[in-house]
Amino acid sequence: MVSSSSPPINFDVAIQKLMKEERGYLLSVLIGTLHDLELAEDALHDAIEAALVDWRKNGLPKSPKAWILKVAKRKAIDRLRRDKIAISKKDEIQFQLEQDNEPTEDEYAVPDERLRLIFTCCHPALDNKISVALTLQMLGGLSTVEIAKAFLVNKEAMAQRLVRGKRKIKQKAIPYTIPEKEIFKERLEAVLKVLYLIFNEGYSASSGKNHIRSELTNEAIRLARILLLLCPQEAEVRALLALMLLHDSRRKSRFSKKGDFITLEDQDRKLWNFDLINEGMSLVESALKKGPVGSYQIQASISAIHAQADTYQETDWQEIVLLYDTLNILTPSPVIILNRTVAASYIIPIEDCLADLDKLEKEFVNYQPFYAAKADFYARSGSLYNAKLYYQKAIKLSGNDSEKKFLTGKIEAIKSLQSG
Repeated sequence: MVSSSSPPINFDVAIQKLMKEERGYLLSVLIGTLHDLELAEDALHDAIEAALVDWRKNGLPKSPKAWILKVAKRKAIDRLRRDKIAISKKDEIQFQLEQDNEPTEDEYAVPDERLRLIFTCCHPALDNKISVALTLQMLGGLSTVEIAKAFLVNKEAMAQRLVRGKRKIKQKAIPYTIPEKEIFKERLEAVLKVLYLIFNEGYSASSGKNHIRSELTNEAIRLARILLLLCPQEAEVRALLALMLLHDSRRKSRFSKKGDFITLEDQDRKLWNFDLINEGMSLVESALKKGPVGSYQIQASISAIHAQADTYQETDWQEIVLLYDTLNILTPSPVIILNRTVAASYIIPIEDCLADLDKLEKEFVNYQPFYAAKADFYARSGSLYNAKLYYQKAIKLSGNDSEKKFLTGKIEAIKSLQSG
């Protein structure tokens, strides 16, 4: 019971906090026992409703997580008794539930069922958009409304996306398991890609008024921390977390108080979060020692070079160019070549870089960063007419209001130079 001298407890908030932090674990344990995603979700939902009633009456239990899990198992038994399912399956599941033991995990020395859930949500048979939504809901504990808001779609559309994902898991019989060692690395790449997609959408929102959606960057970092706890020996997991932290360390310097976008060149580096930088740097170093070198290790190394420079002008652009060369060997991509060209523009003649961009134009017909880079190159070369032309193209392809405002400001600056 709650003492009369204790401060009042907001049980709705307490349960929301629990579900935010532990939903992935609780759901993972239940799925591992039931082998039925829908039944596990329903049982967990029933347990949460029961908690709202019981905890108001009797106060918070000593271990809310254990209480929820125990009641969810009982609710699952109740549902099994009511539902018309095969007797053999019913008896098998009910026997497992009545043992009242949490399953253990000894594969790869990973003592947590959440790893199974991550690999299920990020299975290659699922579309990336569905994997992102499922990961945020099932492991991250975000509601359908929260996910829909973050990705600027209506609640109904996101609900349908989640339903399609869960239906496909069932139809395709996607196993709730950690992949065999032979394909573990390959499947881990899909997981890392989903987490990075979540982070990138938060870090540079593809549309809307806000350029940053901190709820997504924060969630991606939290999920990456969980994954690192589950896979401490995986260098690429360590590197992805480092990459996120190093990017996120610049959050406060990326926009003015008015909300105007500030480029890396013009950011006040005193506003950078050096705790995140130090943590990220340490993770990069340890990831590189573990090897073999992967794409996230290279990307994190590039971010680390930016973080180490006292000023933009002191950035080791030569080293960044070499890292992009290595990255392009590992994962060839026109985007990597574009980024390499931008880095190279600070150490070789800008005219040579413009010629390199001309070779890439067919690859980037609708890619806003390409036109923004080309506009910048023309502006730096003194070709203001062409710079304005390419900034206009970049604006047309931008879906973010802050980005459009920044690019429009570049055009206004060019007009001032031309009129002067």
